[in-house]
Amino acid sequence: MAAEGSNSIDALGQFQLHPALGFIGESVNFTQSNLMMVVAGVAVLALLYVGMRPRAMVPGRLQAAAEMGYESILSMCVETIGEEGRKFFPFVFTLFFFILFGNLLGVFPLFFTFTSHIVVTLALALLVVILVTIVGLKEHGLHWFSYFVPQGVPKVLLPLMVVIELISYLSRIISLSVRLFANMMAGHVMLEVFGSFIVMLGGLGLLGYFPAAVSLGVNTLLIGFELLVATLQAYVFAVLTCIYLHDAVHLH
Repeated sequence: MAAEGSNSIDALGQFQLHPALGFIGESVNFTQSNLMMVVAGVAVLALLYVGMRPRAMVPGRLQAAAEMGYESILSMCVETIGEEGRKFFPFVFTLFFFILFGNLLGVFPLFFTFTSHIVVTLALALLVVILVTIVGLKEHGLHWFSYFVPQGVPKVLLPLMVVIELISYLSRIISLSVRLFANMMAGHVMLEVFGSFIVMLGGLGLLGYFPAAVSLGVNTLLIGFELLVATLQAYVFAVLTCIYLHDAVHLH
């Protein structure tokens, strides 16, 4: 929504893309979203490198965080997919931490949540579905297409059921991308709205101080909730990826 006056709330303006790094960004269309992707990647690598470098028997905070992340994602892959999940661990690990840091960065001032753009989450969802399809074909060959043929269905209903199963399979792209995009976008819109309330109400003088304080309290709670949602959405994306890989490997 466009701002029409000094007191209007432009809750969606924060999602507009702008060139980053000055003339370099303008020349190659390098936006703040691209910059935050690089920052997220560097942050993940820094966490793993700095955290695991000491290799202490009694780990410090960074080492404990790195080890916890490694063990949690590995356990998720093995428990969900099976022992075959170990070979998919690097992909799921990278996917989880890339989304997690992308979600979390936008909570801090001067940063941008690139997962609040549907084109980014759609690309991630497409990557997952394409990988699952390739894994299914590699593991089972043409027999993989039997995944779309439910057992025990009368032959007269088989064509309809195949179409339904195919649509259900492709809908994973929509569900994965929209779930992540919508949650991150909605959270930041709420933060923007209540943050604007603080400024607007605070400018009314004594009468506005109390409602402004209430808005500040709500916004503080929303930040904590947004941190929780950011972590949860990265976890859900990774879990669903493991479930889809399980279906491709075991064909059920």
